Amino acid sequence: MTVSTASPLSALQTSLRPLRERLFAHPVYGLVDSLPRLRTFMERHVFAVWDFMSLLKQLQRKLTCIDVPWLPSGHPLACRLVNEIVLGEESDADGQGSFLSHFELYTAAMAECGADVGPITRFQEMLRRGLAVDAALLEAGAPPESRQFTSATLAVAEHGTLCETAAAFTFGREDVVPEMFRRIVSGLATQPAAGLSRFSYYLDRHIEVDEGQHGPMAHAMLSELCGQEEGRWHEALTASQQAIEARLAFWDGTAKAISAV
Repeated sequence: MTVSTASPLSALQTSLRPLRERLFAHPVYGLVDSLPRLRTFMERHVFAVWDFMSLLKQLQRKLTCIDVPWLPSGHPLACRLVNEIVLGEESDADGQGSFLSHFELYTAAMAECGADVGPITRFQEMLRRGLAVDAALLEAGAPPESRQFTSATLAVAEHGTLCETAAAFTFGREDVVPEMFRRIVSGLATQPAAGLSRFSYYLDRHIEVDEGQHGPMAHAMLSELCGQEEGRWHEALTASQQAIEARLAFWDGTAKAISAV
């Protein structure tokens, strides 16, 4: 990528366009056209909902101060943006007069529509007991495509540079989620509403918040962190490409599972 000093963010977005088009054209969205198929989708996708928070929490650790004694973070704009995103993702309005993380809202939607929450519940229990993520995924019975995707996400969160983590968060998640979820909403439009109220709320809320607030915040955060450093923008591009490619592989496995239903 040749980085434009006038707009390196725009140059990165242009470079990502072919991958984004492949992602939005993936057949998985059209396959989610019945309640049984939705359950199969959710039982896999819930692990991606969980691992998103590890990306976000790593950014919070690096861009804010969560230690005592407190010291200024050195990234005032990014600090503000990541704290606002954490507020929404970890404690959003649940549509029923209270608050939940988006992950908990998703698992509640799974329970409502009859999806199997056993693997994701066992996974959390094993993490609380101190098992490593990869071992917990295997022991909990997570689907292979979910294990592969989550392992890739955690590798970036735990070992990536700050710009790599921010890029995976921005262009692997916040920037693409609204359009992906619109396609799922379209596929479910003909299904009866029974059992789908919480999932519909989850999708609508994510489209609203990510597109209107969190996506633009993530763009601003990445721009602040990379600045005009060409090396950092190359890191960001590579991490963004890898994040989208990992999602494409995840959707391939998910689509295969759904087609068998």
